[in-house]
Order: sequence, then structure tokens, then C-alpha cells
Amino acid sequence: MNVLVIGRGGREHAIVWALRKSPKVGRIYCAPGNAGIAQMAECVPIGEKAFDELGRFAREREIGLVVVGPEDPLLAGAVDYFSSIGIPVFGPTKAASEIEGSKSFAKGLMAKYGIPTAAYASFDDHGEALAYLRGRKAPVVVKADGLAAGKGVTVARTMEEAEAALKAAMLDRVFGDAGSRVVIEEFLEGQEMSVLSFVDGETVLPMVPAQDHKPVFDGDQGPNTGGMGTYSPVPHIPDAVVEKAVDTIIRPAARAMVKEGRPFRGVLFTGLMITPEGEPKVIEFNCRFGDPETQVVLPRLKTDLLDIMLATVEGRLADVRPEWSEEAAVCVVLASGGYPGPYKKGLLIRGLDRVEQSIVFHAGTVFSADGAMVTDGGRLLGVTATGRDLAEARAKAYADVEKIEYEGKHYRTDIGLKALKALDA
Repeated sequence: MNVLVIGRGGREHAIVWALRKSPKVGRIYCAPGNAGIAQMAECVPIGEKAFDELGRFAREREIGLVVVGPEDPLLAGAVDYFSSIGIPVFGPTKAASEIEGSKSFAKGLMAKYGIPTAAYASFDDHGEALAYLRGRKAPVVVKADGLAAGKGVTVARTMEEAEAALKAAMLDRVFGDAGSRVVIEEFLEGQEMSVLSFVDGETVLPMVPAQDHKPVFDGDQGPNTGGMGTYSPVPHIPDAVVEKAVDTIIRPAARAMVKEGRPFRGVLFTGLMITPEGEPKVIEFNCRFGDPETQVVLPRLKTDLLDIMLATVEGRLADVRPEWSEEAAVCVVLASGGYPGPYKKGLLIRGLDRVEQSIVFHAGTVFSADGAMVTDGGRLLGVTATGRDLAEARAKAYADVEKIEYEGKHYRTDIGLKALKALDA
């Protein structure tokens, strides 16, 4: 079966890598892909939301399954389009994708169905939002309602920072239309955890949990990014807490979407905060594989990914029993200097041929006119290693990180340390 993966990031590289292991997959195409994906699939220069062009390509190449990676084409109706022309497609419909596309919708859904989350209020008027904010106490969380490439959330430690975030989103429009409405949330303390789940209506198959690192600097300092690294498993969070999150949050959310007439099919990403009391609460829902969580979750998947995706698309997910490796995985993201602010592009990347113990998932890379690998984004590479435990996987990943060179190279040095310190304690 020929497969078309839509997207250009590290998540899509990991999906392509996992699909290549299936004996049932023929040719893999990626639109538009990146320099790393081009080494294991045929990249085609078609944009993620150029649906008519993608549809023609899919017909010409006899594509048996389309996999939509990013949130933007999902919110634009990619799944609805491919379904309308009779091509099987993995991912949620436009209506179901609203669980990520609007934080106000997601918070309203949770309030209606009693799903644990932070207290909140949403506003589309800056004056009203400011008045509400001034009645709160710091720390407080300010979120742009719509999609903002993982950068629309500010955890404000002071009221001045909160007011500045509100102004940036609603008046300065730094996130465009995504910030025309905001959600102001109670600040939750505890351990973060991400659980990705294959979902087919009311059937939920949770994957192994992971923990992301959003802030750009060590010690969770600095502005939020799309993710600076991740690891799986999360051994300092008990299995009982993970099971509680699935039973009280993820399955109820899937049932709620069915009741709302927006049945979800695809991957539901649940970002959780585990409070000091051990209670899981929702930070966010996403309508697709997480990035960079996918880079540590899929390397632990032993079951054929194509089989799971086809079962989801065909409504047979209840018959699937995924198997997972006991090994640990650690992903360290290499970013451009200056990210998540302004950064240079077109910088030569050296040393990839010296990586020995890791898989390098590419995100913001392209080939230059003379065929060299160069930078083309904020997050560039996800260096992912597996090992008997987190300590071994982490050591392998960082050993290979040191071999990769480019101007302005930036990465966090503490990916996975939180878990190792907790285990030592």
C-alpha cells in the first residue's frame, strides 16, 4: 500500500520512520517533507493545505492511506476533503479538530462533561479580560484561543507579565486571529505528562506516556517553545495515576465528542498536570500526534503502525492490542540560536554522519542549491536514543548531540533529569 504523509516536521519524520518498518507499506510520499524525510521517502513540493493538488497526486500515485500530521490542515478540513473524494485518511474531521483549534471550545467541553481542568474564563474583549485579570493573583496563565505554533501560552509569574501577554495577544495581535479571543486560567502546579491515544469514537487506546520540556532554557526557564525535548516512560509518575487520567479524562473526552456530534478519529493528545495530590488535570488537548512526544513514543511501538491507523480509519480499533517496548527513549531537540524569537536560516549543519547511537528526526532542515544540509526553522533536529533505562538512553542521545555542529547551536542540557532526580530521591 502506498502512503502519503502530510507535513514537514519532526513528528512527520517519526511517522514516516515508523511506517517504513511495516512490510505492508509500498512507497511513502511526504508533502512537503524536509531534508531528513527525503532520505527515507519521496518528498513532493505540495503545501499541507493545497487539498486539490494533494488529491490529484494521491489519485495518480494510487495512495491507499493519507496521514495528516499537523494541526493546521486538520483544522482546514483535510480529512473531510479526502473522505469526500473516497481516499482513506487518518486524522480527525474539521469539527473534531476544534478540540485543539479553540481553547474556549475545549474548556467549555470539559466544563460541560465534568472533565478535570484548571478554572478559567474566556474573553474576546480586551477591557473585560483586563478587568478579570486584575481580580486574580499571580501566577496566572494567559492563552491565545487559537493555533499559535505552541507559542500562544504564557505562564505569567507576575501581574505585569500577565497584562503584557494579554496586550500582546489581543491588541498587538502577535498571534494574528488566534489571539482575538483569550483564555485566562488558574495556574496549576505539579508534574506535566503527555498521553497520546489512538481514538475511534468511544474506543480509546492510550500510548505510553511521555514528558515534554516547553521552556527554551534549562530548569524550565525562559519563554515557551514548541518543545525542547522529551522522554518516555515517565517512571516517577505511578501507573495508577496514568490509568486515572485515562479513566477520568481521556475516555470521557472521547465520549463527550461523540455526544456533541463531533466523533474523534485519529490521535488525541492530552497534556496533563499531575497535582501534588496525584490528581490529573487537563492543560490542553491536541488533535494529532504531539511534537516532540511522537519522537519517543513511536520508537517504543512494537505493533505495526499501519495496522493501527487502518483499524482507526475503518472503525476497528477496538480489535487492536498495541504492544510497547520496555526500553526508554529520550529526544533532545537542537534549535536555532534565538529561537523562539528571530533566528538565522541557511546555516550549514555538520556531523550528522558521525551520529552512531541515535535516530535523528529532522524538523527545520532543507538542502541548499549545492546539496548541503542547512537550517530552515526554529527547531531543527530531534536526536532520539533508546536504552535499557532513561539514564542509558539519555547518555546516548547527548553523546550524539555533541557530534552535530552549526552556528548558534542551542539545546537544553537537562532533558530527562527531572525523572532521574525523582527516582534517586
